[in-house]
Amino acid sequence: MIRAELIIGVKDVQESSKWYQGLLSCKSNHGGDTFEILANPDGSTILCLHKWGEHEHPTITDPAIQPGNGLIVYLRIDDLKTVWEKAQELNAVIEQPPHVNENSGMEEFAIRDPDGYYLLISL
Repeated sequence: MIRAELIIGVKDVQESSKWYQGLLSCKSNHGGDTFEILANPDGSTILCLHKWGEHEHPTITDPAIQPGNGLIVYLRIDDLKTVWEKAQELNAVIEQPPHVNENSGMEEFAIRDPDGYYLLISL
């Protein structure tokens, strides 16, 4: 089996963790100021958050660069309506409201997280 576990650089790990937990109803599987693992209720990893500049990882050293350049955080979820409502409650920057993607035929919407990452959320 192969499974990707995405790690993104963030300014404030605890604030980003709180935001993602509010959006996705996920839980903290690590906690801390420099690294966080966000997981589904079954414990499977959804996303990891890493503080910019910590631990000398070469791709997350400079918080001045545009976060997410060349990256789409694509999240498949079961309940689009609930996550859309949570995105609005969190005052997420809306890039595209819910719509049917003409290529996939799936309903989706796009928002930005607090660090500016582009999230495409789809059924």
